[in-house]
Amino acid sequence: MIEFKLPSMGADMDVGTLLEWKVKPGDTVKKGQVIAVVDTSKAAVDVESWQEGTVDELVVAPGEKFAVGTLMATFLEPGEAPGATRRARTPPGDTAAPAATSRRKISPAARKRAGECGIDINALAGTGPGGAVTLDDVERATAHAEGPIPGDKSAEMRKSIAGAMERSKREIPHYYVSETIPMGAALTWLAAENAERSMAERLLPAVLLLKAVAVTLKHFPELNGFCRGGIFHAAEKVHVGVAISLRHGGLIAPALLDADTKPLTQMMQDLADLVKRCRAGSLRSSEMSEPTVTVTNLGDEGATEVFGVIYPPQVALVGFGRIVEQPWAENGGLRIVPAVTASLSADHRVSDGHRGARFLIELGEMLQHPEELSR
Repeated sequence: MIEFKLPSMGADMDVGTLLEWKVKPGDTVKKGQVIAVVDTSKAAVDVESWQEGTVDELVVAPGEKFAVGTLMATFLEPGEAPGATRRARTPPGDTAAPAATSRRKISPAARKRAGECGIDINALAGTGPGGAVTLDDVERATAHAEGPIPGDKSAEMRKSIAGAMERSKREIPHYYVSETIPMGAALTWLAAENAERSMAERLLPAVLLLKAVAVTLKHFPELNGFCRGGIFHAAEKVHVGVAISLRHGGLIAPALLDADTKPLTQMMQDLADLVKRCRAGSLRSSEMSEPTVTVTNLGDEGATEVFGVIYPPQVALVGFGRIVEQPWAENGGLRIVPAVTASLSADHRVSDGHRGARFLIELGEMLQHPEELSR
């Protein structure tokens, strides 16, 4: 028997609410397949299976709120008889079926929106296939509802973020270093590259910065990984968590997986898709649970510097302010160049200021040769 439990999808996640099962008893599940949709304080997340097997029992029912680590389902291994795990746990005479599969059809987006707006979804008439309640049904009910729409979701997210950041500051001895990086070469290359591309394929400076961070981290493994129980575990791959602001407030930092090996075109497509799904409240559990480092980029409308708080159990966070023109002294001369201030917040249990400074210097050197990052 294989037990499938609710995975942790971030340091600020303690509980989740099951919105929908994507499988039923008897289904064969492959590794990486989405088997459920779980609502967290930040988004509705597609939960993937990390093992293969045949679904035997769905333990949690849609609508239930439960803690990280709670048993959600059981899978059969090859050769196991169906129902064996249920018989092992069901008292004699109890003929209750596992989590009902004949429940009313409600789309995950509709259930999520109804929860945000305080709408009783069971009281709505569904207009979707088979009488399913759709997002449009909820929006119509919201438009006719009296009184203000409660902001419970935003408040819940703020509480979760505050809890994670409090833990970070309490447990992690932060140190901070920064470096101003000239961006003339990178922006010139980017402009020439984009001139050869269609509008839909053009690259943003943010993608170049993300790729540069990912590639540079390969030379600084002590900044890419996790510290658990005071012991550092270097990550084998570079999965960059990208801090994305949400429309209703708050931040979320899902991962761009394998960021060091992806061509810039693929990274741009993946980043655009990630932002879109973030703001629609639709992410995958691997994107939430696997970031090995986080990057926050304030963009054109941000401040010139940012010093972030490390997202535990990660050990580093890289920040970029907005790119601004500033005086630059070089070879006895003075000129105006576009530049960005890059910062590093890192865990002193794992690395020190010298290594952190070397990381930023190498990052700056990497950005002087942007053509090497395009591969």
